[in-house]
Amino acid sequence: MRRRQIVIIARFTMLEAVRTRLFWLFGGVLALVFGVTFFIQQLAIIESSRLQIEFSAAATRLAAVFVLCLHVLSSIVREFNDKGLELTLSFDLRRSDYVLGRLLGFGAVALPLALLATLPQLLLAPVPAALQWGLSLALELVMMAALSLFCIVTFTQLMPAAAFVCAFYVLARALTAIRLIGGAPIIDDNALSHRIMTWVIEALALVMKLVRPFLE
Repeated sequence: MRRRQIVIIARFTMLEAVRTRLFWLFGGVLALVFGVTFFIQQLAIIESSRLQIEFSAAATRLAAVFVLCLHVLSSIVREFNDKGLELTLSFDLRRSDYVLGRLLGFGAVALPLALLATLPQLLLAPVPAALQWGLSLALELVMMAALSLFCIVTFTQLMPAAAFVCAFYVLARALTAIRLIGGAPIIDDNALSHRIMTWVIEALALVMKLVRPFLE
């Protein structure tokens, strides 16, 4: 019975994405990115193809994460405002089953988004590299969908949840570069301030490493 309820919630989550034209919206974003990619190629003086691939991959990944996270946040907020969550939980349904069903549904929505994002890369990059990029994007989208769901259920408001998701994503992307910069300081690396900052950065890296498996 519980498994059937979870599957039904996941199914309606996928239907919501289809009926709100999420995939059509993302397709339009991909078309815009693809067009800008050719414009960037014309501006490059050397290694234009490499620059085109790098810009396309980075912009597409950012667009996919932004669209999916915004969909997750707005979907749950809409359900809060319409009192749909209270109506759903008034039936014989556990809150954990509702969250799990939503998580499975959003994860199922993330996979077609990753597939759509991979199609333009197949035209620009070698097929094995594009497929590896698409697989990493699918895992990243599932992780960000889980984080967005956790944040909106915890904060119950759009702005705090969106701010936390953005901060987490930016920190996760920039943490490796921050660690490399902190490991090669311009000033004396024995200074107390540098050692404190190194400890803080390494602590953040440890937290991200511990949190990542739970989000995946």
